[in-house]
Amino acid sequence: MATPNAQTRVTVYTDGSSLGNPGPGGWSAILLWNDSRKEISQGYRETTNNRMEIRGVLHALEQLTRPCAVQVHTDSRYVCDAIEKKWLQNWIRNGWKTAGKKPVKNQDLWKRLMPLLAYHDVSFHWVKAHAGHPENERCDVLAKTAAAKPGPAEDEGYVPGE
Repeated sequence: MATPNAQTRVTVYTDGSSLGNPGPGGWSAILLWNDSRKEISQGYRETTNNRMEIRGVLHALEQLTRPCAVQVHTDSRYVCDAIEKKWLQNWIRNGWKTAGKKPVKNQDLWKRLMPLLAYHDVSFHWVKAHAGHPENERCDVLAKTAAAKPGPAEDEGYVPGE
């Protein structure tokens, strides 16, 4: 893990949405550093809510061009617990199988996220959804708007029924 300095502290808020699960989906992220703010989002034709939650974090971290100390705020227990409760480490150790010996869902996205988690000093913080937190509420709007936009992208790696 890289050692970030005080100038590279970033706060990230993320959300994912699926209008139907599966269905059209979108992710969003807000990146805050110093006095700067960046909002990003993307919609997909067919996907799941969990994939969009992972993508929010993944694409936010991909925006960072040097090692950073990142505080990620998400309303996804799935994403937060996968990292904080070491599920991801256990899945890797178990050959990408869950504790129930089933294949881990969304492996393609978890595998893309892993090097970013190693490159940055990332901590995860769960926030309650729809509880009035301004950045979480804004991410919710951005993700739902992205999911509803015409002409969404294909979610490469999405496997229907997974």
